[in-house]
Amino acid sequence: MHAAIDQAVQVRLLATSVGHAVPAVLRYQRTDPLAVRMTFPPEISLDGAAVDWAFARDLLAEGLHEAVGRGDVRVRPSGPERTVMEFHADEGIAMVQLRTAEVRQFLARSYEAVPAGREHEHLGVEHELAELFGAA
Repeated sequence: MHAAIDQAVQVRLLATSVGHAVPAVLRYQRTDPLAVRMTFPPEISLDGAAVDWAFARDLLAEGLHEAVGRGDVRVRPSGPERTVMEFHADEGIAMVQLRTAEVRQFLARSYEAVPAGREHEHLGVEHELAELFGAA
């Protein structure tokens, strides 16, 4: 099993008048089993650097069915075939639209790597604490 699951997706920027498609990558790593990352390319950022957002895998899964999130990342369905994500930062809000089928496929692969409810088995907290206290 690979250590990370990457899935290229096309997102549609909703904040622009045209709403053009740009590439992005959803990433899930077994070493960080509760989180998902979404990386956007440098050409769409304000400072010319790639933009990486981290959020809960559960947030992404729940957002396929209902509006969720109250912090920096919010997810909601937009009809049967699209999912909208909002990313809130000091500079403003970016809204993107993804194909729900791509999100479902990504989540299915992540649940194959680490089933829901078994994330704690991959956290390695005990080992990290043992290293911290010199017992490892």
